[in-house]
Amino acid sequence: MSTNAPAIDIRRIAGHIGAEITGVRIAPDLPGDVFSTIRHALLEHKVIFIRGQDHLTDAEQAGFGRLFGDLTAAHPTVPGIEQEPHVLELDAQAGGGKANAWHTDVTFVDRPPAVSILRAVTLPPYGGDTCWANTAAAYRSLSPEVRTLAESLRALHTNEYDYAEQSGGGVGPRSARDERHHREVFLSTIFQTEHPVVRIHPETGERTLLLGQFVKRILGVSASDSRYLFELFQRHVIRLENTIRWRWAPGDLAIWDNRATQHYAIDDYGDLPRRMHRITVAGDVPVGTDNRPSAALLGESTPYVTA
Repeated sequence: MSTNAPAIDIRRIAGHIGAEITGVRIAPDLPGDVFSTIRHALLEHKVIFIRGQDHLTDAEQAGFGRLFGDLTAAHPTVPGIEQEPHVLELDAQAGGGKANAWHTDVTFVDRPPAVSILRAVTLPPYGGDTCWANTAAAYRSLSPEVRTLAESLRALHTNEYDYAEQSGGGVGPRSARDERHHREVFLSTIFQTEHPVVRIHPETGERTLLLGQFVKRILGVSASDSRYLFELFQRHVIRLENTIRWRWAPGDLAIWDNRATQHYAIDDYGDLPRRMHRITVAGDVPVGTDNRPSAALLGESTPYVTA
C-alpha cells in the first residue's frame, strides 16, 4: 500500500497485525506529513517495523518518540541509562532483557504507555525474535456472549508475581542473577492496579483485551474461575492468526501500539548477547465499556508518567 508521500511505502506483512515501512529515515524532526503517515500506519497495523535505522542515537530515538507525545521515565522501577534517562536498556546478559512471556508493557500502573519504540543495538547470531499479538482482533474473535462476559470483568495487575513460574516459559530455571535482578530492581516498588478486561481504545474506538503477564487474578470470581477465564481470553489473544513474528536485524526499529497489543521476546539464544533500547510514550487511564476507569490500588505512577 503506497501513501501520498511517494518515497514512503507501507507493506502489510501479516493478515491481522504488522506492517513494514520503507523509504524513511527516522529523526526527531520528521516533516509533519511523514510523521502523520507513520502514526496512521501504527493505528491501523498495531506494530510497524522500519529497518536500517543504524544512525539513531539514544537521544534521537527519544526525540522521535516525543513526536507521539510526552515520554515516560524508562520504567517505574528500573532506571534508564545515564546519558538518556528515558531509555530503558534491555540487556539479556545483565539480567533484565528476557521478557519471555506474553504481556502489554507496564499494565501494573494505572496509566500504561500508549506507544513503545524498540531499537535493536546488539543481536545474537541466531534467535531472539519478538512476537506481537493484536488484542483488538482477539476481542473481535470472541462470540457475542463471551464478549459480553469479558466486558463485565475487571482484573488485578501487579509487578509482584512468581518470577520462576511465569518467566520460565519451559526453557529451564532462571539464573540466580536474573532472579536477583527481579527481586532487587523490578520489585523495588510494588504496584497494583485494577483494569477493565476490555478497554476502549482512546484514538480508534476499538475494544481491546487488556490482559497479559501482569494479571494476578480476575476480580469477583473464585481463584479457579479466575485462572479459567484468564486462560480463555488469553488464548484468543495469542492465536497464531492474531500474531506476527519479527526476525531482528541490526538497526531495526519496532513501534507498537501498547493499547492494542501484547508481545513476547523469545528466549532461544542461551547466554549470547542481546541488547535493545526502548522508550515509551505516556498513555492515559484505560476506560471500560461501562465508562469506569482503571483504579490504582498500590503504588504511585505519577513519577513514571510525568518524568
